[in-house]
Amino acid sequence: MRNARSIGIALLVALLLVFVPFVSDSEKSYLVFFLFLTFCHIVLAQGWNLVAGYTGQISLGTHAFFALGAYTTAMIWRADLFGTGHYYFDPITMVLSGLVPVVFAVAIGIPLLGKLRGDYFALGTLGFGEILKVAFVKGGQFTGGPIGIVLPSTFYTSLRPHYWAALCLALLATAVVYFMSRSRLGLALVAIREDETAAASSGIHVLKYKVLAFGISAFLVGICGSIYAYYLFQVSPEGYLILSWTLYPVLMCVIGGSGTVVGPIVGSLVMTAVFSAANIYFPTVHPIFSGVIIILVMLFMPNGIVRLMERRVQGE
Repeated sequence: MRNARSIGIALLVALLLVFVPFVSDSEKSYLVFFLFLTFCHIVLAQGWNLVAGYTGQISLGTHAFFALGAYTTAMIWRADLFGTGHYYFDPITMVLSGLVPVVFAVAIGIPLLGKLRGDYFALGTLGFGEILKVAFVKGGQFTGGPIGIVLPSTFYTSLRPHYWAALCLALLATAVVYFMSRSRLGLALVAIREDETAAASSGIHVLKYKVLAFGISAFLVGICGSIYAYYLFQVSPEGYLILSWTLYPVLMCVIGGSGTVVGPIVGSLVMTAVFSAANIYFPTVHPIFSGVIIILVMLFMPNGIVRLMERRVQGE
């Protein structure tokens, strides 16, 4: 009963969000852009949440899969590979932009997740992102080098398609985490997070489930990179392969509550608002401001807003 009520409330909120661009001017109002950015952050945070929050594997390679998705979209769109005439948000292109990161996630996930744990796995994924950055910078005409791939911005007419695409993807990412967390797969992931040895002795194929979670996360993040490429019309190493796209989802997930479905949503909403305000009012000290927030959160709210509220409700 409680789950049905939660799903009903979520669907109602989603329905209301669909109509925001009709109420607020998508080109003049900051609200539509703010929500678009929040939806992108939710996808990235849910992707990280699936790997770290539920499986217990701290990944620092989110920016790599984000960039792979964006570059896949840019390359296909530049070549008009499917003869769509550079059709906006081509479903085939977007799915491929999710599948390409999955291939890389499986390729690096099997050796890394099979051999490394904890900080070593985190550094391994971070190293993969740095290797990818060098490859894209040295990629010549294929990747556009340090400048990247510039796409024709004449196709842009409104932020509405980007808004709705990001909203749908945020709903999909949240639904994936929700249903996985309540399935046998979710139970296996949590068991791995709590004690890998005990999980393996119970018959759980630890490596298979780790790689599966890693791959699903890469798929969601890759499609998010595709949507962002359609928004920026330029895909470059300096725009995508930066640590902000890795650290921000981690921060948002931790602030909201990792290992929960609602936590990444709450954290993304709060931190997108905080960072947006910091960019406007404190542009020169924004990185310092962000660093201070990270330290304060780790010290005083390590379990996140959602778990803090749950404890208060249980205490009452």
